[in-house]
Amino acid sequence: MARSTKAAHAVNRLRERSNNAPYSMVSLADGRFSLTLANLEQPDELPVSVSEAMEMDEFVAYVNSLQKLVPKKASKLDIAFEKKLQAAKQK
Repeated sequence: MARSTKAAHAVNRLRERSNNAPYSMVSLADGRFSLTLANLEQPDELPVSVSEAMEMDEFVAYVNSLQKLVPKKASKLDIAFEKKLQAAKQK
């Protein structure tokens, strides 16, 4: 169950990054996953397969590569801390 949760979260993040495009995940009996995209203009048609069946880690990496990731918010303190970490690594 945890395996499909990781893949489902990746698809949810993809939906958020793509303005709620109707992506969905298909879990196959052999434990592999496939990504589909529904056609909202013609709801009677079957969803279009976007990817071939893949293992979970490969699937998550593929889904994450489809849309640009949202940059993480960083405060001034976070940025200053990162600079200190980088300076410490260079010593």
